[in-house]
Amino acid sequence: MAAADLFGAAGLEEDAPRPLADRLRPRVLGEVVGQEHLTGPEGILARAIAAGALRSMIFWGPAGTGKTTVARLLAGATNAHFEQVSAIFSGVQELRKLFDAARARRSEGRGTLLFVDEIHRFNRAQQDSFLPHMEDGTITLFGATTENPSFELNAALLSRAAVVSFRRLDDAALEELLVRAEDHLKRALPLGGDARAALRDMADGDGRALLGLVETVFASAGEGQRLDREQLIEAVQRRAPIFDKGQDGHYNLISALHKAVRGSDADAALYWLARMLVAGEDPLYVTRRVVRMAVEDIGLADPQALIQANAAKDAYDFLGSPEGELAIAQAVIYCATAPKSNSAYTAWKKASKTAREGGSPPPPKHILNAPTKLMKDEGYGAGYSYDPDAPDGFSGQNYFPDGWERKTFYTPREAGFEREINKRLAYWAKLRAARGGHAGGGEAS
Repeated sequence: MAAADLFGAAGLEEDAPRPLADRLRPRVLGEVVGQEHLTGPEGILARAIAAGALRSMIFWGPAGTGKTTVARLLAGATNAHFEQVSAIFSGVQELRKLFDAARARRSEGRGTLLFVDEIHRFNRAQQDSFLPHMEDGTITLFGATTENPSFELNAALLSRAAVVSFRRLDDAALEELLVRAEDHLKRALPLGGDARAALRDMADGDGRALLGLVETVFASAGEGQRLDREQLIEAVQRRAPIFDKGQDGHYNLISALHKAVRGSDADAALYWLARMLVAGEDPLYVTRRVVRMAVEDIGLADPQALIQANAAKDAYDFLGSPEGELAIAQAVIYCATAPKSNSAYTAWKKASKTAREGGSPPPPKHILNAPTKLMKDEGYGAGYSYDPDAPDGFSGQNYFPDGWERKTFYTPREAGFEREINKRLAYWAKLRAARGGHAGGGEAS
């Protein structure tokens, strides 16, 4: 099918081979979809235009949510010169030329909106180069990033710019884009059944990607053909979920998995696990995090959780992908459905704090070995009671430094196996009190 047939014939400009996403680029702020919290009457961007002045901003959000388009529209609305560069291809020399040109423009009474795509890719020194030109008004900086600015941009730059969060396009926003595409092309999408919803799912919140998929669908469907879900997937070679293993998406998805396991939601946990593995995450990284979940959130409420997590690692090492992924899924299900307790985790933090802040008192001499005569003469090991020989296998002697009040770090919950541990601790506390030991618990550190 010829390009003119596909895209209509509304003049030479409309017939030019431009991507559909570019052809449908909004011309006014009100046409931007999915960012009404920014572009609506009370949104920060709408208020900035109404005030007739812009401050520097960092646009933070997923790809394909309109960051570049909004920057262009704001420049036009404030009569500022729009200059766009990419941090991937630009260096200090190019930036200097841009600053010089902006300074000359400013002397003539016109401002410059400098849009820097993927600004997080500039190093700290390059980020610092913007500061004096932002401060004296030579440029209004708009930086776009898909990564968390708190981690990727330096504090000096962030203090001079407002961070504006763009949202992943929801299903309603994606459907609005599909309708606009159909109106522009004067054709309905050749999709049947639930294929239209599947197309939106494949876009994964990325409007630019969605419109690219629309072009692929029109090019793939034969005359009069309507693609079902399976044919659609075959035609567009289904996109993998957007996920950068080294950056924000990596941490967001592992956080979602951890929270779902902690919240005992096995189904949600399996979904986030699948999202990570389908997108190419290292399965052994995921397994290490499951081991952490087992000791942090379950602990002794179910000691088998740690065994299951370690067994999943061994099984994956043995089987590899994809067979070994089932072992990881099993460990995730086990941990999600296990009773939860962070008592061991909390106890370790308290004990570590006391060790850091409590000085360095020596152990009491009666629990020290005395391999030499001198050490015996110094009282090492004197009065030590061997617990297996004591009545009930428990001597009740003191193991804290001499002169210390007894401290309590570990307080089990009434959950899972920790119920049994509570019984044991109560029993030993009773025996300790009866035998003159330190039965009570002092203030935990």
